[in-house]
Amino acid sequence: MKMLGAEAIIECLKAEGVNLVFGYPGGCVLTLYDALYKADFPHILTRHEQGAVHAADGYARATGKTGVCFATSGPGATNLVTGIATAYMDSVPLVAITGQVGVGVIGKDAFQEADIIGITTPITKHNYLVKKVQDLPRILKEAFYIARTGRPGPVVVDVSRDVFNAPLDFEYPETVSLRGYSPLFAGEPESVELVVQAMAAAKNPIIFVGGGVILSETVAEFRKFAELTGFPVFSSLMGLGCIPADSPQHLGMVGMHGTYAANMATTECGYWRSI
Repeated sequence: MKMLGAEAIIECLKAEGVNLVFGYPGGCVLTLYDALYKADFPHILTRHEQGAVHAADGYARATGKTGVCFATSGPGATNLVTGIATAYMDSVPLVAITGQVGVGVIGKDAFQEADIIGITTPITKHNYLVKKVQDLPRILKEAFYIARTGRPGPVVVDVSRDVFNAPLDFEYPETVSLRGYSPLFAGEPESVELVVQAMAAAKNPIIFVGGGVILSETVAEFRKFAELTGFPVFSSLMGLGCIPADSPQHLGMVGMHGTYAANMATTECGYWRSI
């Protein structure tokens, strides 16, 4: 099916089950916003790009879906950085689609150009610079797959303004195959056995629980595990709620803003062992 790159992005979002995006328009993404308007696709217009990315982050946390936000090039894209970093640190699935200057002037200090790929490399699971419209469907398919699988996190897709306006024969991929990225979905028996051995040999065992238990929806299993072992439990900020706060086993949150009990117990538990 023939369409423009901007229209293809909307079709990709529909194929991924996205039903709401957050954003703020600007010069490099006007074609994308025209396509958004014509498609009557649900969009929340924020008053600042940072509001858009934080809203997408909150939406992802509340719904379990991948949050999506739009921003234009240069200052529009850089205004997303704090929200992207937040999603990265808290393992929140997020896809940020940003505009970029034309392919012919990338790297030449064009008006409102910023190297958002270089800027966000330390705070994303992955990022893409799209220079060819034919790559759009594959890249967006990969972006959503990376964002929500394994340990979830943000992915930035930076799209040259040429790509939004270029025509293509649209076909959305059905599968994803990424060399070097094969997230595990099941525990390894050997690793589980090592953990059991370490628990049996421990003199001052403590369970440190984090947000991964909540993300994997295994809170019930964790609580049963904690009850069976009888070990004291402390949590990270994202792990709060994995065990009832009034449980006699719960020592509270660890860290700079944590409880005295959790921090002292951590200090006295012996040694950390990486498995």
